[in-house]
Amino acid sequence: MCHETSPPPIPAEHRNGAAAAIPRHGGRTGGGDRLDSQAVSLSIGIVGLPNVGKSTLFNALTKNDALAANYPFATIEPNVGVVGVPDPRLAALAEIHGSAKVLPATVTFVDIAGIVRGASEGEGLGNQFLANIRETDAICQVIRAFEDADVTHVDGDVEPSRDIETINTELILADLQTLEKAVPRLAKDARINAKDKDAKARAAAAEAAQEVLNSGRPLSTGGPAAGIDLALLRELNLMTVKPFLYVFNLDTDELGDAALRAKLADLVAPAEAVFLDAKIEAELAELDDGEAMELLESLGQSESGLSQLARVGFATLGLQTYLTAGPKESRAWTIPKGATAPEAAGVIHTDFQRGFIKAEVVSYDDLVAAGTMQAAKAAGKVRIEGKDYVMHDGDVVEFRFNV
Repeated sequence: MCHETSPPPIPAEHRNGAAAAIPRHGGRTGGGDRLDSQAVSLSIGIVGLPNVGKSTLFNALTKNDALAANYPFATIEPNVGVVGVPDPRLAALAEIHGSAKVLPATVTFVDIAGIVRGASEGEGLGNQFLANIRETDAICQVIRAFEDADVTHVDGDVEPSRDIETINTELILADLQTLEKAVPRLAKDARINAKDKDAKARAAAAEAAQEVLNSGRPLSTGGPAAGIDLALLRELNLMTVKPFLYVFNLDTDELGDAALRAKLADLVAPAEAVFLDAKIEAELAELDDGEAMELLESLGQSESGLSQLARVGFATLGLQTYLTAGPKESRAWTIPKGATAPEAAGVIHTDFQRGFIKAEVVSYDDLVAAGTMQAAKAAGKVRIEGKDYVMHDGDVVEFRFNV
């Protein structure tokens, strides 16, 4: 039988969070006990050539410590920054439930050692760059699009398309080096295990990937176009398999230039592009919310570049959120699109997935329209879902489990 308990803490080691406090034998989540445990922890590596504003942007990320009180892991490493994903739904949920605080979903950004031409051959900090970027789930390229006579470009002039090509070339060359060693090994495995269809598929995918890379295309876009199942290449940890997004660092007075933004966006389509002034972002990070909004409005903007970057990064990683709410907190939990209810429960704690019984679910829109959870139930908007339920973005959930 599922019941509510006063939860004793269960210690747990988490890279990005504190130990969880959960019921050992049974309980419910959503409106009750505070549950701090590791959520889906996906990271985006920030890369760029020297003097493009990458360090300024990352410093703004790490100075933006609004999450620090609720997320102790926000500055766990000097080269890691955690940014909240803007979500106005949380404020509405907090008002409905009288929540003491709100906890947004987050995106983790990792500052990768600067890349230079020849990094794939170990030039500069090339080896460190390659090792660090392999640990991330997506790649964010910071591209210089501002003019400043006091900040010399490594190639002498500002040319975004050339810089993009330089970085992509280094990533492609590094992947070709990996495949040069992997293809013979995978081909041998396929010959030895002639009846193993998966071994043959992996070998064929690796050979096809070589062709895509040799044509100058990253696998994130060129792979699917060539009919390659990128999942077959996962064990190789290829860098261009990762999704890309781009940040164009502009002068403040160019942020409103729609024609320029469209021209730059075309350079990287279909990847997402964010436009910002890293110096302004650093200034915003030092201001309180009211002052920051005043500065943004004076520039004709309604959202900081960091918030845009977090939102776009979240979408690039193929993530969505479900929501829990109660008197202590309203919170957004990160899950991959397509996750089932037990998998979503496991994001809070693995015991919730192991002992999953059912989930009480209402859509955010239905809850807000009803005004209270009780009214939503009375209107028949609250559903009981089982283990096969596929979560939707904005589901407000209370899990029931028994362990």
